[in-house]
Order: sequence, then C-alpha cells, then structure tokens
Amino acid sequence: MSNATDGFPLENGSRASRKPFLPTASAPRASTSRVIADALRAAIVDGTLAPGAPLRQDAIARHFSVSAIPVREALRQLEGEGWARVEVHKGASVAPLSADEAREIYEIRSALESLALGLAIPHHTQATLEEAQRLCKAAEGEPDPSRYVAGNEAFHMSLYAPSGRPQLIDMIGALHRRGERYLRLKFGFPEYKGESDHEHVELLDAIVRRDVAAAQALVAAHLIGTGELIYRFLTERARTEAAAAPQRKARKPRTARVHPSTATSGS
Repeated sequence: MSNATDGFPLENGSRASRKPFLPTASAPRASTSRVIADALRAAIVDGTLAPGAPLRQDAIARHFSVSAIPVREALRQLEGEGWARVEVHKGASVAPLSADEAREIYEIRSALESLALGLAIPHHTQATLEEAQRLCKAAEGEPDPSRYVAGNEAFHMSLYAPSGRPQLIDMIGALHRRGERYLRLKFGFPEYKGESDHEHVELLDAIVRRDVAAAQALVAAHLIGTGELIYRFLTERARTEAAAAPQRKARKPRTARVHPSTATSGS
C-alpha cells in the first residue's frame, strides 16, 4: 500500500520523533463526508435514489471527485441514521421503506413534540406566533413535495423553539429528518394532506389561545394519525407486491435449454 502524499508533506522530522504536520487534517475530510452524506440523503428523500438502489463507493467518489475515505464515512453516517444498509460482500444500498419504522418515528415524535409544546407555549411572543402562522400558510400552499417537507419541518420546529430545550429540539429535528421519506408519501393521499393542513391550523389556534392541554392533544393526535396512515399504506403495498411476485415470475419467459449431447454445429 502506497503512503504517497502527492508531494504534500503531512509529516515532518525523523522517524523516531515524527509528528503530524497537520494535526487538524481530519476536519476538512469530515466536512467533505458531511457534504456527500447530505447530498445522498437529499437524493433519497426526493426519490432520485429509490429504496434498494446500490450506493457504489467508486461511483460516488468519481461523482464528487474525492477519494474513497470520505465516501465510506458518509455511508457509515447514513447507515447510522437509517438511510442506508451496508452488507458484507454486497456493499451499501438505500434502506427500504419500513412500515414499522414509520409508525415508530411518529409515535416517538408524538411524545417528544407534546412535551416540547407544553414547555414552549408560555414563552411564545407575538413575533414568534406570527412567524409560525407565516410558515403554516407557506406549507399549506406548497405543491412541491421537497419544499413541503422542508416547510412542514420549519413550521413544527417554530412551535417548539421557545421551549429553551436545545437537546430536546435536536432530538425532534433528527426524527424529522429520519421521517422525511415517509412524509413525502402524504402526497399520494391529497385528501389527507388537506386534512393535515387543517390540523396545523387548529393546532396553531390552540397555541395562540395558550391552551396547553388542547395543543398537546392536537399535536399528539396529528402525529399518531400520520404514522398510522403511512403504516397502513406501506403494509398494504407490501401485501400487494408479495401477491404479485409469483404472477410476475410465472409470466417470465423461459429460455430453452439444449443438452450438450444433442447440440449440433451450424453449417
């Protein structure tokens, strides 16, 4: 294995007292891996990279004009976040959509966001409420799935920001990002999206009234309902695909096999 550095001396001094020339060299690499991870995550969220699609390290490295090291770090990050699956001898691929995962994400969100809302409501000001109202209207009228996902998160997070609980906010934000792929499925149910937007308005009205109990009940019901809807949709889709698989296999044309002893050479 070559230790060449393309002429840039990363080490200095004798072998016995050799010390890193750039002790913070990992920072740029970490930044590069984050850029790659963010780009791959965005492609997964918007459907460019479908569930099960291969994430080939060499192709990704060529695309970003980087070595394999930051690509491996990015894939490890995505695997830890649930976006990618890495298997021995098979490599990395986009993680499949999971009905159980979707429901669990929304169940956890329901608990955490109810807590955050109760802490935030007493500290909302006229300015923070006006910003939440603006974000609510913006998300309601957004037809683009990617922008809606971002707008929906911005609206929800604006409701909890005054809570003064940065760790809680970080946890909720991570769950929002984990559930982005599932939230996009709402566009397959236009009637439900309209109902969901109406629930946002009701939730905001309760916050404006400073009705903590009502607001917590509304946000919990809103999130549990979304999780159950996505769970039922993915479960039914999995059943349909499983039932159709034998039929597709039966329709697949078979290639005739010729036994070597009966084969003849052409003239």
